[in-house]
Amino acid sequence: MMLTANFSRFFIYAGFELNKNYIASELCENRDKPAMHCNGKCYLMKKLKQAEEKEKNQSRAAQKVHFQEALIANKSNFNFLPQLIKVLKPIELPFALPRYSGTIFHPPQA
Repeated sequence: MMLTANFSRFFIYAGFELNKNYIASELCENRDKPAMHCNGKCYLMKKLKQAEEKEKNQSRAAQKVHFQEALIANKSNFNFLPQLIKVLKPIELPFALPRYSGTIFHPPQA
């Protein structure tokens, strides 16, 4: 994958150099403006940008896959320290609240 990412620019440049006349006359966005002397470089830049975005998307996808594999591989290795699992005793209040207050919360009876 790394080799194709590194060589993709080479193939774009090679394709541009081999088809420079066709690109300049048919695919160039500025072919109607010869004073700009673009000669298909706009097309080349567009293709290079597309290749760069494709590389970024592939690298993000590869990172996501590696992360998921690492997460799944290490799932059985979760070791919690006893200090983290230890349940703390609740603070004793000087007064007690009723535990069941169903008799308090009901509609008035007529």
